[in-house]
Amino acid sequence: MTPGKANGTETPTTSDDLGPDQTVGTEHEYSINDANFKPLPICDQLIKTLTGGFYVEALYGGIALGKELQKHVIEMRTLGPHRDLSILEKEMIGGMQSVYTAFEGKYKFLGLGMHPLLLLDETTFWDHEEKEFFDEFNRVFGIRKHGWLNIQALQINFPYMSEPDFVKKFNRIRSLIPYLVAITAASPFVEGERTGSVDNRVLHYKENQKKIPLICNNLIPETLTSIKEYEDIQEQIYVELRREGAELLCHECINSRGVITRFSRKCLEIKAMDEQECVRSDLGVTAFARSLLRAKEIPLEDDRDALLELTDRAVEKGTSAFRPELQGLYEIALATAHKSDRPYLPLVKRRIDEGSLGELMLKMGSGRKDILKTLDAMATSLKDNTPFFGPS
Repeated sequence: MTPGKANGTETPTTSDDLGPDQTVGTEHEYSINDANFKPLPICDQLIKTLTGGFYVEALYGGIALGKELQKHVIEMRTLGPHRDLSILEKEMIGGMQSVYTAFEGKYKFLGLGMHPLLLLDETTFWDHEEKEFFDEFNRVFGIRKHGWLNIQALQINFPYMSEPDFVKKFNRIRSLIPYLVAITAASPFVEGERTGSVDNRVLHYKENQKKIPLICNNLIPETLTSIKEYEDIQEQIYVELRREGAELLCHECINSRGVITRFSRKCLEIKAMDEQECVRSDLGVTAFARSLLRAKEIPLEDDRDALLELTDRAVEKGTSAFRPELQGLYEIALATAHKSDRPYLPLVKRRIDEGSLGELMLKMGSGRKDILKTLDAMATSLKDNTPFFGPS
């Protein structure tokens, strides 16, 4: 199947019909750099400077700052989910500006799915509270590789209200994974080299736990008919971990597929997407995904082999892999969008028409000077919250 218009059955929505099942939370991951875009493994020092301790998560400027596995990356998120994306955006940008102000421009922050220039010996992993988890990851999987130490993701959390709601949303997101990967592909360089793919984060991410393939499952989860089916799969993952003596890692967040369930906060978390260059672009993707979840029906592929093939194409080529299909999905999203999502959707339209961020980065050039020029533009985009669409 290929996505197209939903047979004219969708109708525009109003601002008053967003119930609790329509809230959304986003998590954003940014690398910390010096003025020359050398990655700095100082997330712990930044958190301590701002909040007084080496905290796993702490509040600052009205947002939550958190550690990531890799110490050159810091996570930022709002304090709770929101219905209106403009409120989420305002909260995020206000908090981020507080961070910028606190350091008086000393550091440059970058989105993107990977740091394009990072060498693995330039970073390390978190070594404070919860260090034991990362030590165990390292023992079992060996995390000194790009699939661990050099990835940055945009994660979107959608609540579910009931088992039928869970099943519908999970399976819908599962079938959307290739298209979300295509739109958000933003990692065309590894160690300063062009690789032939525009989404190297996903390429490396799919391999990072290959010792236990069930954990990532090549990004695409199985179709579900019940919550119990998900719980059974989760238990199979725990069984494999126990065989490795890694009982410590038996937690719901170990599941690394493109969409997972967070039972602890009763939501579905999309993990398949590269971080974008600024919050506004992230929210364009968020509006697109939420609008497609609101649609009654979408003619999407559900065969796993077909979804794997589509994802591989998206990883290699971004939106150029299937532009007509993405345009069909956009029309559905536009028809079902809540009015608070509509201002953000044109950003996705431009990505579909002009290329994903990774495709645009390649157009800027692939020499080191070209990459540095691109990163300077990306850092400005993040600081000013201005989407990047290539050279003017």
